[in-house]
Amino acid sequence: MDQEMDAGEFARRYVAVWNEPDPAARRAAIASLWAEDGVQFTESAEYRGHQELERRVSEAFEEFVGGAGFVFRSAGDAVGHHGMVRFSTCMVPAAGGEVAWTGSIVLELGEDGRIRRDCQFAEPPRPSFSDARAVVEEFLRRIEQGDPDRIAELFAEPVDWRLSWPEPAHPVVPWIRPRSSRADIADHFRTLGSSCVPEESAVRFDRILVDGTDAVFFGTSAQTVRLTGKRFTTGLAVHVTVSGGLITRYHVYEDSLAVAEAFAG
Repeated sequence: MDQEMDAGEFARRYVAVWNEPDPAARRAAIASLWAEDGVQFTESAEYRGHQELERRVSEAFEEFVGGAGFVFRSAGDAVGHHGMVRFSTCMVPAAGGEVAWTGSIVLELGEDGRIRRDCQFAEPPRPSFSDARAVVEEFLRRIEQGDPDRIAELFAEPVDWRLSWPEPAHPVVPWIRPRSSRADIADHFRTLGSSCVPEESAVRFDRILVDGTDAVFFGTSAQTVRLTGKRFTTGLAVHVTVSGGLITRYHVYEDSLAVAEAFAG
């Protein structure tokens, strides 16, 4: 295994194949993920080679994704070293709801970076996984879709809101100011989107950590300010608390100085 391989990205590719609706794309993804003689072991069966693996993945898609309306998600906890990758995954309703299944995946990769052995362990759903993690994953999906009103629906009223700037508001950066209601939050994401050039936006979240009702997720954001044409890149750490399926605390820690300097021009 290439020591520079991104375990999180590999986990995302692995999970994506189970959600892939196109048979040709699914077949190509299986060939790129598993070695020709790769094998998956579950508690009750084994699937060896691309033909059996394709049948296995296709049947799971037809039963759970295409048939029952579920979707598979990575838990964002992938780690890898010395040719091994380990991560958690879950199956949730595509429209949102409680986790129906969780599993631990342990992969042994060959020299070409493809899976030689794939061991899948089913686990009972964990309360924190089905609450805070599910809400965070839905929040990140809605961020990617870019609909401020649907993003705001995930927040409680009032919400404990904080951005990493010494004062409650900033004189130049328009989205740094106190927020409380869902209308405020929708305005935050709408202002953020309109203040930057969408074609030059690059936002990525790499890891989610969950402890009971609290979750922290990490990522990076690179944006070009529409007003000044200047670009900034900042790391992000977001701490949320979830209660009753809604976000009650939203604290963002980032390089706000870099953002302010880009707006100052």
